[in-house]
Order: sequence, then C-alpha cells, then structure tokens
Amino acid sequence: MNDDPLAFFITWTVYGTFLQGDERWWRSRGGSRPPQPKLQQWHRDRLNHEIILLSDSQRELVASEIQRLSDFRGWKLWIANPRTNHVHVVVTAMNYSGKKVRDQMKANCTRGLREKYSEFVDRPVWSVNGDWKCINQEDDLEQAILYAGEAQARKDREE
Repeated sequence: MNDDPLAFFITWTVYGTFLQGDERWWRSRGGSRPPQPKLQQWHRDRLNHEIILLSDSQRELVASEIQRLSDFRGWKLWIANPRTNHVHVVVTAMNYSGKKVRDQMKANCTRGLREKYSEFVDRPVWSVNGDWKCINQEDDLEQAILYAGEAQARKDREE
C-alpha cells in the first residue's frame, strides 16, 4: 500500500514579506495567530536586509527552476505560480516529504536567482521554512490548483 499523498500544496514567502504578527494572520507552533502590529513592527525593525519583491523576469526564472527540478526528480508539477512576494506550488512527489520538496525547490530557485541577479548574492532570498500540506483527495487537488493559479491572479487584478 502506498501512503504518499496525491500531491503537496507548498507555499513560501520572499524574505521579510510575511513576518510574525502580520495583519493577514500568521502561523506559529500553536496554529494560526491573530494580527499583532507591534510584533510585526518589532520583526520589521530587525530585518538585516531590504525586502526585494520579485520582478516578472525573476518570477519566470523561479517558475523555470521549479519545472527543471520537477522534471529532473520525476515529479508531476501541477502548477507553479511565483508571485511578487510568495510562491505557490502544487506537485506530486512520490517517496518525498513535503518539507524536502519545499526545501529543494527553494534551494534551486535561490541558486538560479543568485546566478542571474547580483542583488540576491550574500543575502537571504526567502523567509525561513514555508508551508506545505498534503493533498489526499481529487477534489482538494483541483481546489489547490485553482487557488494557486486563478485565485492568485484575481487578487492581483483587485489590488
């Protein structure tokens, strides 16, 4: 019997763009936490580097690095949607943990960005860790793909 999930829904953020205390709620070991503006400002004041949002060309590079790694590993990439301040990926990766997949993708994207864009050298590109969830049902897989793609694109039009 195979205990692998159908897919992973993976999200990670650009360095400094989603701090503890964030107004959009934030996660800690105890689960989701309400906004805490003073905590968020405390963390913002302690950032060691400026925040660099991803340009269109940088987002394209991130998407191609995710595709390249997925092809190399034999993973089924359902969608990769790099945004200016975060990345969403839905991928099937048999015999891998969500954490390992996320970390390998972040590492490959970091290498690619640093090779092509000098502003990312000698500084963090991403926030520490990120999120991943197991997807175990077809309906959930469809919803994750829809959210990662269309829902994120609609958010850009609304802002």
